[in-house]
Amino acid sequence: MNDACLESLDVTACLRETPLRQLVQTLDLQPGSCGLDVGSGSGLGTILLARAIGSAGHVTGLDLDPELTAHARQRVARVGLSERVSLCEGDAAHLPFGDATFDWAFSSDCVGYGPWDTAAMLAELARVVRPRGSVGLAFWSSETLLPGHPVLEAHLRSTRAGIAPFRDGAEPSTHPLRLLGALRDAGFVECTVHAAVGTVGAPLSREVRRALVALFEMRWPGAEAELAAPDRVEFRRLCRPDSADFVLDSPDYCALFTLSLFRGVVPDPPPAQSGGRLGGANDSRAGRRCC
Repeated sequence: MNDACLESLDVTACLRETPLRQLVQTLDLQPGSCGLDVGSGSGLGTILLARAIGSAGHVTGLDLDPELTAHARQRVARVGLSERVSLCEGDAAHLPFGDATFDWAFSSDCVGYGPWDTAAMLAELARVVRPRGSVGLAFWSSETLLPGHPVLEAHLRSTRAGIAPFRDGAEPSTHPLRLLGALRDAGFVECTVHAAVGTVGAPLSREVRRALVALFEMRWPGAEAELAAPDRVEFRRLCRPDSADFVLDSPDYCALFTLSLFRGVVPDPPPAQSGGRLGGANDSRAGRRCC
């Protein structure tokens, strides 16, 4: 991941932090517990999880990208949580941890949110989380960024960039909003869905304005080429910071966006297997730092 992408993640974090914190609260994580953050990225979610479980708990963050992992490690150190957070590289479909290692697992914009094998990832999460532990899968699920211009925004949503990470021609069952079925198919029980809404409104602070400009660039890369000519003109007029009609300059501007969370519970094993699996869960508590 290049420096520009890392900067965009940092700049837009202020938009995600409040709704993501709300979703973490719905997980009802136990103080002092040991958890896993899969696809920990720039470390925002990992930090919120660590704060939610208190000073006696520990979070292991795992990401496939070494640059993101290094960036997250610096971020964790800046907020003084290095003793409560471990960060390492690894593949979500082949987790480098033993069975029943964690009390819970979480993932944001990774598992179920992209062209990867969701079933394989869910099977791995079920394996490394103890029985009756929870798995929460969160992702950015919608946004309204162009108030007063619903036609243009609808057309932007229908572009390849606008429907990402869902792919044109993909099976409907693979859409991230169908994760309830994927969780149940993977054997999870007590499956639920939650949503948290983030809002911003004029007058925009410098931080929020900068974040929204970055979000426009991240959300619709290349979308302009797919728009009809009238929409392209409107897009340039409303969505470019150098335009006299830039939408963020409107005195009544507001934006809304949602993060969704799908949660499932790892079931108790069949009676014949309960000794080995539960023993693994108990043994795992001896070493909370798993990376």
